Amino acid sequence: MAIASAVEKNGNVYIYNEKGGVIAAVHAGTGPNDGLKGYTSSTVSIRRGFYVYIYNDKGGIVNTIATS
Repeated sequence: MAIASAVEKNGNVYIYNEKGGVIAAVHAGTGPNDGLKGYTSSTVSIRRGFYVYIYNDKGGIVNTIATS
């Protein structure tokens, strides 16, 4: 199922499908630079600490990138 949008609220990132239903919810982090960084139709990028986690449309991690 494709990702239509991703919204950060209340410390989580909610991933929505084309019908507006939540298909996954992922912790956004608590640091000053943490949170939703962007999304495509197939992935969502969330920074937590020194890492950016890439999630698929089911909320599973598909990649992790170290940042500085």
